[in-house]
This record gives sequence, structure tokens and C-alpha cells, in this order.
Amino acid sequence: MTLTQNAPTVAGKKTAPAAAPRALPSVKTVVIAASAYLIAFVFLFPYLVMILTALRPQEELRQATYLPQRFEWSNFTNFWTGGLAQNLGVTLQVAAGSTVLVLLVALPAAYYTARHDFKGRTAFMILVLITQMFQPTAMLVGIYREFFQFGLVDSVWALILVNGGFNLAFAVWILNAYFASIPRELEEAAFIDGNGRFGALFRVTLPLAMPGVVTALIFTFIAAWNEFVVALTLTTTPGNQPLTVALNSFIGQYQVDWQNLFAGSVIATIPVIILFALIERKVVGGLTAGSIK
Repeated sequence: MTLTQNAPTVAGKKTAPAAAPRALPSVKTVVIAASAYLIAFVFLFPYLVMILTALRPQEELRQATYLPQRFEWSNFTNFWTGGLAQNLGVTLQVAAGSTVLVLLVALPAAYYTARHDFKGRTAFMILVLITQMFQPTAMLVGIYREFFQFGLVDSVWALILVNGGFNLAFAVWILNAYFASIPRELEEAAFIDGNGRFGALFRVTLPLAMPGVVTALIFTFIAAWNEFVVALTLTTTPGNQPLTVALNSFIGQYQVDWQNLFAGSVIATIPVIILFALIERKVVGGLTAGSIK
């Protein structure tokens, strides 16, 4: 004989058992969550101040209030009517061109060094690492003289070449680590299926290495987007200057046009935030490339 426990009945009908009370979060969980929100607020607060300042009229810039009494939306429209849209286009060209150049050079270099143990491989990788230590600021005179000899001063191509060259070492290192973490047996299986070296590379290896490629892409793009010193040195015509240099024109000798400076800074930040948000998961996967064998 077995005993069964029936659900309580109301007027002869069974009712569902009462749901168990929800457990309260532990003190540790609350502390971690509160700390995370506090850290996020600390990092986001300067951007909030920048946005609010960009919306202030000029007569309210020196007021000690957090919120403007009147929102001046014309600060953002002046960005497009004042000619800065052309500078934004130059920045897009430089960042995109530098990224494409870096990937075209870094992909074959990283793949070859990861798959072939040739003589001098270690010395080559050390040399690549050493080039990452040089800063454009320390080489400005040489960079300017070299591009002056080739007639590339005050051109977008000069900025693309410089930004591509200084970001190449990082891309080679991150892609080399990711290619090395992909088993050779996958390519050998592709060879058996009738694929050649390039077929195995484009059909098997590159799709698996895409997180590393995206990581190199986003870091190169952001570095070229934010570059200032070389662009200030190599460009003289206002229309050929990237946005980082054009925004510097709002800083005068005796006063600073804060509302327009911050409005331009907000607009310059939006494309990078959107790009990073779209591929953030692949960036995290690429940063951990080669950490597990």
C-alpha cells in the first residue's frame, strides 16, 4: 500500500501547490553588484558631464548646476554646418584604411610564423615586439622628413601609412597567438578533402580565427581613430585634418569653446562605441586567444 499526497482542493477541484519563496541574494552578491554599479558610474560620469556640457548655452557654462536650464541643441547642428563633417570623413578614411592595411599585412605574416618553424623565427618575432615599443612622438622629425621627400605631407595616405605601421606589431602578435591555437589537423583534413593551402586557409582556419581578426581590427581602428600627434604634424589644410585635430581649433589662446568642443567629442565617440558594442563578444574571445592549449 502506498500513500500519496494530494494537492489541496477547493470545492472539489485540485489547486496548484504554492510556489516556494524566492531566496534573497547573499550579502556577497549584493556587495559585488553594488561595487560593479559604482565602478560603472565612476567611468560613465565624465561622459555624462561631457554630454550635459555639450547641451549648455554659452551663458551657462560657468554656472555650478549639473543640469542646464535650457538645452542648446544647435551645438550639435553646428558640427555639421561648421565643416567638421568633412573632418569626420577624413577620420573614417584614415581609420578604415589603416585597419585594412594592417590586416592585409598581418594576416599572412602571423599565419606563416604560426605554421612554420623557420630559421630566425624567434628573432623575427622579437623584432616585431621591439617595433611596438617605438612611439610616434619620438620619431616625428624623421616621419615628417620621409613623407616630405615622397610628397605625401598633408594627405590622407600619409596618415594611413603611419597608423598602419605603428599598429602592425600588435596585430601580428595577437593573430600569431590565435593561429597557433588552431590545431594543424583541421587543415590536414581540408587537404585530404581536396583543398589547397589557400582553400584550407579561407575555408577552415580564418573562420576559426575570426575572434582574433576582430580583436586586431577593433584595436587598430580605435588607435587610428584617436591618433593626434602625427596628424597634427603631417596635416596643415583644415579640410585634410582628422577630427581629433579639427576639434583642437575650439581651444583658443584666451578662451575655450567648451560647448562645441564637447559636442564634437560626443559625436566622435559614438561610432567607436557602436562598433565595439557590435563585436564585443568576439573581442573578448580574441583577447584570450592562445591562453589555453
